[in-house]
Amino acid sequence: MTTSDGRPGVVAGVDARQLSYLRHFDNLSRRQRNDWSFMTGRTPNQMDFGGYRFQLAYAAYALALTHVHRLPAAPGAFRPIFQRLIAKILEPEVWMYWRDSSKAGGIWNPHIQGLPEQWDPVARDNIMYSAYVQSMALMYNVLFDDARYAEPGSLTLEYFTPFWGDGGSPGGLDRKFEYDQFSLNENLYWQMVQNGYLGIACEPNCVFQICNQPAIIGFRMHDLLTGGSTADEVSRGYRQAWEQFGGSVAANGHLYLYAASDTRTPIPNAGVMPWGDAWYGTLANTWNGQFVEEYYRTVIGKHLLEGPDGTLSVRPPKPRTFGTRPIENDSCDFGWLTVWASEMGDTATLEGLLRHAERHMRPTMHEGGRFFPRHDAVTDAEGNYTCVEPLTGNVLLAYASLNVPHGLRRLYERPWASGHFAEPNLALVGDAVEVHRAYYDGERATLHFTAGVRSDRTGDPVISLANIWGRGAWELRRDGRTVATGDGQDVHEGRGVDVRRREQHLDLHLARSEAGTGYTLSWSGGVR
Repeated sequence: MTTSDGRPGVVAGVDARQLSYLRHFDNLSRRQRNDWSFMTGRTPNQMDFGGYRFQLAYAAYALALTHVHRLPAAPGAFRPIFQRLIAKILEPEVWMYWRDSSKAGGIWNPHIQGLPEQWDPVARDNIMYSAYVQSMALMYNVLFDDARYAEPGSLTLEYFTPFWGDGGSPGGLDRKFEYDQFSLNENLYWQMVQNGYLGIACEPNCVFQICNQPAIIGFRMHDLLTGGSTADEVSRGYRQAWEQFGGSVAANGHLYLYAASDTRTPIPNAGVMPWGDAWYGTLANTWNGQFVEEYYRTVIGKHLLEGPDGTLSVRPPKPRTFGTRPIENDSCDFGWLTVWASEMGDTATLEGLLRHAERHMRPTMHEGGRFFPRHDAVTDAEGNYTCVEPLTGNVLLAYASLNVPHGLRRLYERPWASGHFAEPNLALVGDAVEVHRAYYDGERATLHFTAGVRSDRTGDPVISLANIWGRGAWELRRDGRTVATGDGQDVHEGRGVDVRRREQHLDLHLARSEAGTGYTLSWSGGVR
């Protein structure tokens, strides 16, 4: 095989803990409509970082990183989960907050009052949602060579209101906004251009640096599909636009949090909130890597607290108020610092933070999946940091554990080597099957994979292998022993294994007792 940067290498796959994190993503994606178990944060109405949109999007990003860097020959293990996450991010419970947020008049824009409510959550502003839909859909196409979200109306946002509406007219009961990955991408691009590349607002008039990074990632995915250069154009214009403030970093040495569109006034990260540095740093490492690497070395130590036995945690946040009213929100400081350390390849910091999480954040198993349940108390009686927001506990700690050094940057630059989609792979993976390892070694013309059957799942334990036929004689080995042979057209012989041709696939039916069996499928005659 080749790694995502084009060099030959061997992929280690996922270990038992990493596999349990993938199970949790799978479990969340399978929840019935309107069942948001384990995903509800402290703030109502999806207003802050506990919002469903962030959990769904970064679960998808984590799946992308795992597929590209750890299980590149197992698209069938990831494609269905990714589809379900995209379906969920289109649900009205995820985006209905925009009807109210679009009116402005809140903490970030108190001088703007009474704007007309907007129902369409991606038409204008609200980059804190629209960029995730855009980047997820385009990333899916890049990862799986599947253009289903390029079809007109494939990204439809709909809210049917049978009990209230506009004047009682039937059309007034149904809000329906039809997009696809290209029309949404085009919409975001022109908003960028119209705002001088400074970025697109989250809440009206408030252009947050962080929330514009997923849009740039989405533009890059679009360019990988079309051969364009939108991401280069936008990132270059973005850098130039922020140079009017002297760059992205304020005088206090930390990133500007956002800029006001009307006055072109930048607002610094005055409270020196760790998430304000770490979230941006993780995402901007894709296109602005040299700056991020230098910035990381400058600020990471300011956010960390050393604990016993090599553990690391974060400084508890200072209480925040709006006037005299305390503000509670899901900041995800610990989670984002952990993800940033993973992206920067800072193994010592990553391991220290994860060691603290294992000790003080109550890792939990549910339905075979591993996560850290929500916990609102910032510290315990001994002063140990214990706060776990849903985004941190469901996604970010798992993301950090599944990532590789500069994993998002490598996905952004070149996720697949040339010819990747023509290589043999695990195209379809049954619900009862889980994959521990899967990669194709082109030099040796061998597909390596390790798979097992989950005892707690029903369904056929079958793996459908693609790009098998027309390559000549082959041999399937299980734990080193030959169990089947065939040629470019069909199966010749199976010895104690159920393997058969089905249309363009080679179906391998696993025994229910298999817990993690290693297979190799090899072709004779060298490179294939």
